[in-house]
Amino acid sequence: MKILHTSDWHIGRTFHQHSTAEALSSVLDALVALVRQHAVDVVVVAGDVFDSSTPSAPSVEELDRVLVALSATGARVVVTSGNHDSPARLGAKSAFTAAAGVHIVTRPEEHDRAVVLEDDHGPVHVYGIPYLEPALVRHRWPDARLTNQARVMGFALDNIRADIAAHGSPRSVVVAHTFVAGAEGSSCESERSITSGGVDRVPVPTFDGVTYAALGHIHRRNTLAAHVRYSGAPLHLSFSEEAAPRGAWLVTLDAVGLASVDWLDLPVPRRLVTLTGTLEELLSDESLAVHADDWVRARLLDEHRPVDPMRRLSVRFAHCAVLEHLPPVAPAAHPRRTARVLTELSDEEVIADFLVHVRDGEGPSDDERALVADVVSSVRGQAARA
Repeated sequence: MKILHTSDWHIGRTFHQHSTAEALSSVLDALVALVRQHAVDVVVVAGDVFDSSTPSAPSVEELDRVLVALSATGARVVVTSGNHDSPARLGAKSAFTAAAGVHIVTRPEEHDRAVVLEDDHGPVHVYGIPYLEPALVRHRWPDARLTNQARVMGFALDNIRADIAAHGSPRSVVVAHTFVAGAEGSSCESERSITSGGVDRVPVPTFDGVTYAALGHIHRRNTLAAHVRYSGAPLHLSFSEEAAPRGAWLVTLDAVGLASVDWLDLPVPRRLVTLTGTLEELLSDESLAVHADDWVRARLLDEHRPVDPMRRLSVRFAHCAVLEHLPPVAPAAHPRRTARVLTELSDEEVIADFLVHVRDGEGPSDDERALVADVVSSVRGQAARA
């Protein structure tokens, strides 16, 4: 059985105020072509299908278009919800799509109910684990002490292993949207953390006992164990990812388990590049002409801020998206977060920064961090139910 592992489509996302709709559409078309080319049997999408819990009508139409195209290849599809998705909205049509071979798993209680697929060697049990926010699910299983993401995922995998043992299936795939310890790029600018202070990261051994764990949430590809991997996002969503390849994992199962995992590249519609130098150097250096059509982050080393730098840069680099002034000697000033940086922090980090500011450098205690994490989790839960 051939399985294509992808995640984090973030349909509806903008890139520095620019729509990604056209670029993402072309990349997802290329993904459908890979499914045809490699005769893929199953496509798994590990969460954050949409960028917003209230996706626009064009975003919903785009998802429908891609799912229909994937189904037309003959492949089955298993989709789970991520922390950006509204489970109710994403799963609204799941009762109907399942009949067409598109299984959308968004309800917490479905995490240990396998989608059973067959090949020449017998059944493969595919378990979709939607993003499990502790504040939203702990009331369902009050005896399990589901206080954080690590405990929730441990609980879910224990239930899945029990179901695997009950059915005696040697081959199983878990599709999950979560934050696993050791993932490179875990602090990428394009994704907010769903953990607090690193203590809530899910240990890799949580996924012992399954044939393959297809993960989402981290936007770079990662191999945490031979059978535990992130595919990353199919589109670059921040300059912190500019050197990261884009693609998907092609997972092949044989009669007894994991036979191979191969990387398949996806096209990059527009490259990302960071250019560093004085304004005049960036405007006059002939070697930089190759970046005229790239997304550009310009880091200016001028001692004093130049006049109208973004307009001047945009004449040469039409897609200059970010401008940073980094003089060789920074002026002495009280450290302060910029508005742009604040949008790249988690809610917990913003609160911690505020406490450092008002307490003259003293941050939150461990008890305060735990309290903040619990409150933020509850607020996220309320937003997800909206």
